[in-house]
Amino acid sequence: MYDAKWKSNFRRKLLHWFDDHQRDLPWRQHKTPYRIWISEIMLQQTQVATVIDYFNRFIKRFPTVKKLAQADQAEVLKLWEGLGYYRRARQLHAAAQVIVEQHQGTFPTDFESVLALPGIGRYTAGAILSIALDQKLPILEGNTIRLFARLMTMQSDPRTTENQKALWEFSQSLLPRKRCGDFNQALMELGSQICNPKRPKCLVCPINNLCMTAVKGLQEQIPVASKKVKYEDLWEAAIVLKKQNRILIRQCGPGERWERLWDFPRYALSQNVDTESSAQQLLLRLKEETGLATDLSGPLFQMKHAVTRYRITLQCWKGDGVTGRLKKTQAPIRWATLDEIEKMPMSVTGRKIAHKLKSL
Repeated sequence: MYDAKWKSNFRRKLLHWFDDHQRDLPWRQHKTPYRIWISEIMLQQTQVATVIDYFNRFIKRFPTVKKLAQADQAEVLKLWEGLGYYRRARQLHAAAQVIVEQHQGTFPTDFESVLALPGIGRYTAGAILSIALDQKLPILEGNTIRLFARLMTMQSDPRTTENQKALWEFSQSLLPRKRCGDFNQALMELGSQICNPKRPKCLVCPINNLCMTAVKGLQEQIPVASKKVKYEDLWEAAIVLKKQNRILIRQCGPGERWERLWDFPRYALSQNVDTESSAQQLLLRLKEETGLATDLSGPLFQMKHAVTRYRITLQCWKGDGVTGRLKKTQAPIRWATLDEIEKMPMSVTGRKIAHKLKSL
């Protein structure tokens, strides 16, 4: 079915649709490898609408690779705050330093050098070089996996090793001789705007007569869903310990959930225990970690959030009166005012607690 004529029709119809319907996105206005790189890293597991403001602020502060490489990582994390998956920001900063050290501050233009940078995989390297420099490289990510699975009438999980190989080969075979960057963007645009996971807009799809899944009415069955993630419920507590007008905060260490971000002392809680038992647990952990003792009250409030495969219920407790001397720890720990905390990079839940403290 997927002969030269089919592929030619597909390319022509897709590019014609893209020319008329592409979104006006800031990284499309000046397609340099650096700008495309920043946008692609931000767009990983994040919606386009969310990324736009972050991208504009980031590029304004770090207009070049050299500016990014010279920055303090805390500032990079602060600008990233709220996007989540902070490892992306740390790897972005590390990659900028590699580019300065090994490529004289110029973003590399060959596939292997780009692939070797921290945080960049096959898809991201292909996207950067095809979109910015029109190199003939295939892409495969969430939207295009769904689109290709439907085009190929793939009736098994597209994320298996065998199917991933077939999808990459299909993506490579579709590439046009010219306008590869536009073509790859058009694939992603079609996947995100038309070929939706549920209720795809087949009636307005420019290639609906070329898609056997649409012809056969199998849109609800393809792609085959991967196994659902089993979430684990966790209970945690954050302690707000105040001394005059300053609050105790600590920087998360290597390997912790929010590495290099600042947070309030936070500890795991045993589930289904009473308030008094929870308070005793927290006082012991606080004393052990910081050397400080307090009279604990709470919880003042709680919030729910999800991190990877965990569903977390976070309680906020308040310490009244502080005794003892703050001991040195591996991770930095310090007293800071709310104004100082406002300038530090924090986790989303840590920032929510800080904002609530301002209103209390």
